Amino acid sequence: MGAAASAPRTAVVVGAGVVGLSTAWFLQERGVEVTVVDRRGVASGASWGNAGYLSPAFCVPLPEPEVLRDGLRSLFDPAAPLFVPKTVDPGLWRFLAGFARRCTRGRWRRSMRALAELNADCLDAFDELTRGGVDAPTRAAPVVAAFEDPAQSTGLREEFARAGQGTRYRESDGGDVPQLSSRVRTVLRVEDQRHVDPGEFTRALAAAVQERGGTIQAGFTARDVVRDGGRVLVRSDRGEHVSGENVVLATGAWLPELAASVGVRRDVRAGRGYSFTVPTEETVPCPIYLPAARVACTPYQGALRVAGTMEFRKPDAALDRARIEAIVRSARPLLRGVDWDARRDEWVGPRPVTVDGLPLIGASAMPGVHVAGGHGMWGLTLGPITGRLLSEQIVTGERPAALKPFSPLR
Repeated sequence: MGAAASAPRTAVVVGAGVVGLSTAWFLQERGVEVTVVDRRGVASGASWGNAGYLSPAFCVPLPEPEVLRDGLRSLFDPAAPLFVPKTVDPGLWRFLAGFARRCTRGRWRRSMRALAELNADCLDAFDELTRGGVDAPTRAAPVVAAFEDPAQSTGLREEFARAGQGTRYRESDGGDVPQLSSRVRTVLRVEDQRHVDPGEFTRALAAAVQERGGTIQAGFTARDVVRDGGRVLVRSDRGEHVSGENVVLATGAWLPELAASVGVRRDVRAGRGYSFTVPTEETVPCPIYLPAARVACTPYQGALRVAGTMEFRKPDAALDRARIEAIVRSARPLLRGVDWDARRDEWVGPRPVTVDGLPLIGASAMPGVHVAGGHGMWGLTLGPITGRLLSEQIVTGERPAALKPFSPLR
């Protein structure tokens, strides 16, 4: 890929989540005038409802033998962490078959090496945003992984070793985390992690983009992308359009609706997650992870945000209350001092999952159009580093080496 003849002056970013807004911010750092459009508005999807973990230690490829083994055992169980509703959807079954084929140890290691390149700099990218005026600082804290059966911790220890990221952790009695119940027998305290209020952070990022002269337009549902001379037009379902020398598609689980028209054939499916907030008797000191239940808990607005599950349904399908109840049942025995009946902010949202578990970051087949999506559960953790690297590629015309494994045309 040769150097660009001249740096672009304008760009349109489709998607006002953390990935799209991070890309917009870093493009502005390089002198590009940016317009951001979104079907609903800032932080209206997974960038609001996720657990708020900034956790490179846990940012690993989703396709792995353990996921395949556990998933097959409980594939149609509505109470299971991974759930696929019985449906006649040939596309979904092709996707799941392809996902299953990639659940090997060798593929996992290769994918992990690619992700480790992003993980190494992901927190630094957050710090750059903070230094640059994004008024929502991240909070350093360990992630406490709690196990009812001490033998269950072996899998996480082995995962850290396989990942090769030098993750620091130590065994603890969990006494400094008042929310852990007496049924918790083993605790791993994973150091060097952070957390954030995801909605607050994404809104602060949007405010920073606007303060630097960027435009953010809500209620713009992109229908297609076309070339028009030296510019790229994004047209809405209402006949409106915006244009720029470059366009970035960062539409999360809705990415396939636009990506196919620019030559990106990698399937992206909605792996929907649920979250809600509950009051606690005591202040929550740090994020709590319950690996056996696949439930993530985070200090949030003086309470506890609880998030979990992965279900493959249409992105805009209604909330399934049985999934909320399943999270409560699995987490309740391991936590205390939590008022489960006073739940608020019950939410479901789609996370964009690729068949190989790796994001799609880079140029499409249409000149001037780039893709930033498919991050699965790690869109918040990897959003800023994605924006930093992709903006470099767009402005310089040179693909950073760290992005090579994530080409949307792979």
